[in-house]
Amino acid sequence: MAMNVGSADGDEDGGMNAAINTTPLVDVMLVLLIMLIITIPVQTHAVNMNMPVNSNQPPPPKPPEIVKIDVDFDGTVYWQAEPVSGRGDLQVRLYRIAQMPDQPEVHLKPNKLVEYKHVAMVLAEAQRLGVTKIGIVGNEQFMN
Repeated sequence: MAMNVGSADGDEDGGMNAAINTTPLVDVMLVLLIMLIITIPVQTHAVNMNMPVNSNQPPPPKPPEIVKIDVDFDGTVYWQAEPVSGRGDLQVRLYRIAQMPDQPEVHLKPNKLVEYKHVAMVLAEAQRLGVTKIGIVGNEQFMN
């Protein structure tokens, strides 16, 4: 039988290793990782959409009527490419549209250089008189 008394070169620590034993640390970390994976709820990446129901109704017989209102750079208002004589004339035309049971679509196209107060005046008059189908078109000119 042999006995290990010490190293031949004269180490005084008796062959003890000063490194930390990381095996228990790795074991604990793996257990925590598994617990985390189990407890995280399953994520659903679905988007709920209300799709139209198939109906046997025929499509509308004709496309909706469109009224084009242009506002030029100096504030001049054009109704279907003909100039409007003033604010009173614009009010009369918008009132006629508002009184229709099936209102036509009103497409408002402002010039890129027009002051906003002219466009706001047309929008305010349309809202005040009850025009509901109005939209601003030609927004791509404002991209630059």
